[in-house]
Amino acid sequence: MKLPIVAIVGRPNVGKSTLFNRLAGERFAIVDDVPGTTRDRLFAESEWNGRRFHIVDTGGIDPSSGESAPLSVSSADYIRQIRDQALVAVQEADAILFMVDATMGILPADEEITALLRSKQRKLKGKPFPPILVVANKAYNQSIRASAVEFYKLGL
Repeated sequence: MKLPIVAIVGRPNVGKSTLFNRLAGERFAIVDDVPGTTRDRLFAESEWNGRRFHIVDTGGIDPSSGESAPLSVSSADYIRQIRDQALVAVQEADAILFMVDATMGILPADEEITALLRSKQRKLKGKPFPPILVVANKAYNQSIRASAVEFYKLGL
């Protein structure tokens, strides 16, 4: 039986690799405070609530254009290739975990990524596929957790 694929996507440095490692049960992905550390897709098998699936870590989708500074400072020369790899993961996914930083609130980059992810969905039995689930990370205290409801504005 083919296992479903779950892709983790989002801006650089929101915690995608940390979640990937947690779901994989091992430290496969390098975790660093420097945005742009993850560049390629990483794959692992995972199990959650008795369901097995493949998990895919991706580099951060940096929507910046030539007019603004890149979010992925350490990999600025590879932004296009990193984005392309993330979009391959999105195309192959059965579900997408769109990770955001709860401490930052909704940023323009999050809105751009939301639009990009929606544009990659297709209809399956009348519903958008793959489903996109927002994961608000870095909610370190009750105040941040309470403000994370702001992400409902993304409509995901």
